[in-house]
Amino acid sequence: MQIQVLKSKLHRVKVTEANLHYIGSITIDEALMEAANLIENEKVQVLDIDNGERLETYVIKGTRGSGMICMNGPASRKVSVGDTVIVISYALMDFEAAKHHKPVIVFPKEDNSL
Repeated sequence: MQIQVLKSKLHRVKVTEANLHYIGSITIDEALMEAANLIENEKVQVLDIDNGERLETYVIKGTRGSGMICMNGPASRKVSVGDTVIVISYALMDFEAAKHHKPVIVFPKEDNSL
């Protein structure tokens, strides 16, 4: 049996930009991506602490060290600049392996730095 488990989590990052007319996705500072074990094009769930919105999208690599969290395309209508969000990814694993899995959870500073 396979189950989905938490793989990675960026806990409480601030949205710094929004770009309605971009193709769609979330752009994340490359340093934050690496710290959270996220890769470009990976599917993520974005949870907005300020308005309760939850959405799924994929990751685009942003400029390293910029602190960038940019909501692109339709997602920019659901999450506003200045909102605090949690970014989560999941992995599919064997049930027994999942019992020993340790997710990567990152707690950035208020300015999205590590």
